Amino acid sequence: MHVQTMIRAGHVMPMTEDRAVLSNQAILINDGRIVAILDPAQCADVTADVVYELPDHIVLPGFVNAHTHAPMNLLRGLGADLPLMQWLQTKIWPAEGKLMSPAFCHDGALLAGEEMINSGVTCASDHYFFSADVARGLTEAGMKCSVSAIIIGFPSAMAADDEAYIRCAHELFEEFADSRNVRVTVGPHAPYTVSDIMLTAARDLSEKYGARIHMHVDETQTEIEDSLKQYGMRPVERLHKLGLLNDRFISVHTVHPDDKEIELLAQAGASIVHCPCSNLKLASGFSPVSRMMQAGINLAIGTDGVASNDKLDMLGETRLAAMLGKAVANDTTVMKVADLLYAATMGGAKALGWDDRIGSIEAGKDADIIAVDLGAADSIPVSDPASQLLYSAGREDITHVWVDGQLVVKKQQSTELRNLSREKLQNLAKTWQNRI
Repeated sequence: MHVQTMIRAGHVMPMTEDRAVLSNQAILINDGRIVAILDPAQCADVTADVVYELPDHIVLPGFVNAHTHAPMNLLRGLGADLPLMQWLQTKIWPAEGKLMSPAFCHDGALLAGEEMINSGVTCASDHYFFSADVARGLTEAGMKCSVSAIIIGFPSAMAADDEAYIRCAHELFEEFADSRNVRVTVGPHAPYTVSDIMLTAARDLSEKYGARIHMHVDETQTEIEDSLKQYGMRPVERLHKLGLLNDRFISVHTVHPDDKEIELLAQAGASIVHCPCSNLKLASGFSPVSRMMQAGINLAIGTDGVASNDKLDMLGETRLAAMLGKAVANDTTVMKVADLLYAATMGGAKALGWDDRIGSIEAGKDADIIAVDLGAADSIPVSDPASQLLYSAGREDITHVWVDGQLVVKKQQSTELRNLSREKLQNLAKTWQNRI
């Protein structure tokens, strides 16, 4: 058999349901898709145009950043140390009011896309204005994306009123109806900024186009208190009453759900997107992620925008989610390594309804793949590849990124650290590892 690309890796984590880590595997790629994963013994008759030899690496699907605001890369650093509503009202919304335009959204998305793809993100789900321009910026950076048809209860540079937001939404769905690498979600901003009438309209858009609803929900305690005062019910209950909850619903942040809301999300088959860095920076609270996972809710990971993070670093975000989740649950046995890495890849793909094509390394799927170097000083000796990927490696260790089988990132590796070669450091680590 002849293929275009073969990746030989020391470790492969396909992100299938068993969460297994395989040793010494070859991934075969042709025409942008994965052909097979084979043991070296099965590759005797395989030839390839290009072979990547990565014996010290762990190879896995590209990360799916399930919630971000890509154009906000141009607002990086605004409003540190402010609470959420003050941050929005005094810093973010005024800045957006001055800058908001198609060009702002394209350029910010291109900048964000460059940061993300170099961090191993091969697909992002964005939630912002002028989404067609966001999509162009992200795809120019080399990645797949899902962008939102935004609905919010006040005028913006994109739309003057409710009718205009709905018209923009239809236009966005029509523009990308035949796109292979761009999908569209319905994006009501949050329960506190969208009326019942417009939430119902968002539901109808979702049903018409079979699209996901991507929405901030239960982000702060104030949001819940205000909902109880205004509607006599909590936000998730209100969304359930209006018919928005189903297996296409993506609940972002979800920091303060009570038991009933968790049950409603689980029964609906909804997904949640956990954004721990943003939740911590804005002091939004500690999401009960372990409880939601135990209830059977699909977990995805998101970075939010850089104005509240301030990095689009999915590996770092997932590491924080794992450690913070253990502390919140007061239980080291929850938020397991394999489950969190699954959330950062396949969990995001499932949330977006894109798990038929991305999120795992399986025959027939798109070859959206990353390679992470575990042979450098920050990761050796390698006792548990998945654990060391999550807890030791950083985004700087992501050396190769392929999207649709095309190599889009290749970072040069330093082979000499002063007088300490990479080989010498590895031998030193292995000497002590072998004594355990």
